Amino acid sequence: MIGLSAADTQALLLTLKLAAVVTALLVVLATPLAWWLARSRSRWRGVVAAVVALPLVLPPTVLGFYLLVAMGPQGPLGQLAAALGAGRLPFTFWGLVLGSLVYSLPFMVQPLQNAFEAIGDRPLEVAATLRASPLDAFFTVALPLAAPGFLTGAVLTFAHTLGEFGVVLMIGGNIPGETRVASVQIYDHVEALAYADAHRLSAVLLAFSFVVLLLVYGWNGRRRGQGRLSP
Repeated sequence: MIGLSAADTQALLLTLKLAAVVTALLVVLATPLAWWLARSRSRWRGVVAAVVALPLVLPPTVLGFYLLVAMGPQGPLGQLAAALGAGRLPFTFWGLVLGSLVYSLPFMVQPLQNAFEAIGDRPLEVAATLRASPLDAFFTVALPLAAPGFLTGAVLTFAHTLGEFGVVLMIGGNIPGETRVASVQIYDHVEALAYADAHRLSAVLLAFSFVVLLLVYGWNGRRRGQGRLSP
């Protein structure tokens, strides 16, 4: 990439790969959780919602530390990975993926939950009168109506993962080509007083994030405008 060193380009591509993998996985994993939170009347709903939202208020280094302990040889995630023959998780790309799934979970769940709640009961009741099973109604009615929530959640998750620092540094360290993402690379530049290099890489992330968010907000604005114009 123009103006970026080979190390900067490698870190940027690794960051984009991490964000894409995390976003794709969270679309699948967060959808049933968001649906349950939107529709459930369980007394555990508040507890689960609080756990999902915890990464929003918990310091990233604290979250990263406990995830690192959980992924260690004596931790539950580390033991599970060993039992499955997946090898160690700390200081690997897939360890970063696992940590980012937890850290970015609320950025996917909350937009989806809001979208599902906005649907209401009426469309699902109509689908039931047409003999659609709950599963059919979910896929043919709820998911299409919640499309804006999926787009918002995917974009927020992707953009949030791009900027992760504390969690990825605690879990992945600073291994070139394996765990050195763009935020860690920028930190290295600043620590070495290479401000010009830090500025170039930061500017790329800033411009990319701004363009993505601008496109999403523009699309949502057009959808709202079309909704007001529809009879």
